[in-house]
Amino acid sequence: MVATRARIVGVLAGCLVDLALSDPNRGHPVALFGQAAAKVERVTYGDTKVAGAVHVGVMLAAVGLLGTVAQWAAARGGRPWSVAATATATWISLGGTSLARTGLTMSRLLERGDVEAARRLLPSLCGRDPARLDGPGLTRAALESVAENTSDAQVAPLLWATAGGVPAVLAYRAINTLDSMIGHRSPRYIRFGWAAARLDDLANYVAARATAALVVMCAPLVRGSASGAVRAWHRDAARHPSPNAGVVEAAFAGALRVRLGGPTQYHHELQIRPTLGDGPRPTVADLRRAVALSRAVQGAAALLVAGSVHRRRP
Repeated sequence: MVATRARIVGVLAGCLVDLALSDPNRGHPVALFGQAAAKVERVTYGDTKVAGAVHVGVMLAAVGLLGTVAQWAAARGGRPWSVAATATATWISLGGTSLARTGLTMSRLLERGDVEAARRLLPSLCGRDPARLDGPGLTRAALESVAENTSDAQVAPLLWATAGGVPAVLAYRAINTLDSMIGHRSPRYIRFGWAAARLDDLANYVAARATAALVVMCAPLVRGSASGAVRAWHRDAARHPSPNAGVVEAAFAGALRVRLGGPTQYHHELQIRPTLGDGPRPTVADLRRAVALSRAVQGAAALLVAGSVHRRRP
């Protein structure tokens, strides 16, 4: 994968902005997109796969047009504007700093035994039913979410921004947001959300495997096991119901020498998932190590992006 210097500078600048500012507390463009998608759903909803595909198509067409116009306008303004546009789109699409802060906050709450506060925080990480989870269950849920979102909210946006600039990374974030909104198997969305879920699987396929490879490389930085990450990835990932989350969660489990998976309670159903990894159930200390590993992976991904610049003048 190669990209122009201006695009790479923009992507890396977006990473730095995410590190410095994290997500805006109010008026986040992703939240505004979600609100718009919910309003459009009132018109497009139908209990069919076709209706869901139409809904996804309408929302992606709008985002794709916006991103294309923004990139075209920035290009006409010159390289500084192109860098700024790419940086802004990358920042909007990243969630690494927010993910790490939430994961560490969760670890502090669990460490002092504040289970009720941890339950209130869990929806910021994943869609599981926190009311049915005790301390160990919340720890496992948080760790699995940190692992999955290392790909979804960190590595994937960097790869899409590098590969396709503003339109590509905004479209990726739109797909991922739609999947989180309607891509689950609740009675309302089992058919309507099918297109969003399958498109998200495609959009994250490469990123999930790149993330797992980076987990293997970075495992020693958190006193983890690179060989354990490889073993769990290749042995356990295919048994997970998600073709992408399973890859990343298995790699994290092996790297941290813990056991993930098992019964997973969502608001709409109980899933009996296969176990990933060989170790004991994760502790709060393991959750903190998972956050550190996640940040190391993001840094490694940024270094890979920096090395992908085309050496010839664009």
